[in-house]
Amino acid sequence: MHSYAPCLVSVLRPLVSFDSTLLIVIAGAAVAGFVQGLSGFAFGMVAMSFWAWAIEPRLAAAMTVFGALTGQLLAAASVRRGLSWRRLWPFVAGGVAGIPLGVAVLPLLDAQWFKAVLGAFLTLWCPVMLMARRLPHIGVGGRVADGVAGAAGGVMGGIGGFTGVIPTLWCTLRGFDKDEQRAVIQNFNLATLAMTMAAYVGKGIVTREMLPMFLVVAPAMLVPTLLGTRLYLGISEATFRKIVLSLLTVSGVALLVTSVPVLVARGAV
Repeated sequence: MHSYAPCLVSVLRPLVSFDSTLLIVIAGAAVAGFVQGLSGFAFGMVAMSFWAWAIEPRLAAAMTVFGALTGQLLAAASVRRGLSWRRLWPFVAGGVAGIPLGVAVLPLLDAQWFKAVLGAFLTLWCPVMLMARRLPHIGVGGRVADGVAGAAGGVMGGIGGFTGVIPTLWCTLRGFDKDEQRAVIQNFNLATLAMTMAAYVGKGIVTREMLPMFLVVAPAMLVPTLLGTRLYLGISEATFRKIVLSLLTVSGVALLVTSVPVLVARGAV
């Protein structure tokens, strides 16, 4: 009787592994969907904190872009307040121009140093802004400056998928109200993510074998995303600003956690 035990374990192990992976995918999609519905960004940061431990990097990247794009479509249909095309178009134009530049720079850039420097900046600067009674306000530069911020987001998206970080921080420093800021970031991310997904499909990064996972991610994030958007409608300006700056801080910490050990291991720091 006991001779069958090893055979039974060998049969059940793949099923247990698959089930645990599926649960991680569902949990990551649900939590990331809620955060994106609430804040208008940060799906990739949250989802990858779950998926990076269990999903192959290429599949995780494709799932992240797909999930973030799906969440932005849901949020855009649910929250339409504050949308101004005159305010939005410089960000989008800059972002679309910046993505190819980021892709071109990527092979020449040390990705780990890039993440470490960006992570250190966010980790140090955003808590200072979070604790300040009055945030610094930047009123100069107009649409040109907004376009530069969008281009920076596009470049960072081409380098590593961080499209929303700089535009979100810039909108906060601009002093946009919460509806205006969310409308800009939400639709900026929607445009850049659609472009990124099209590039992934065109380059064959997204394959037919990935579709079953996409079909898990989409329904898992549906209700949490809508719950996040409903919660957003009831929060104050101050609370929204704290949420945004806290998420940017966490994003910086996550970048440091993933980059510094790699740099230490290769003796770069």
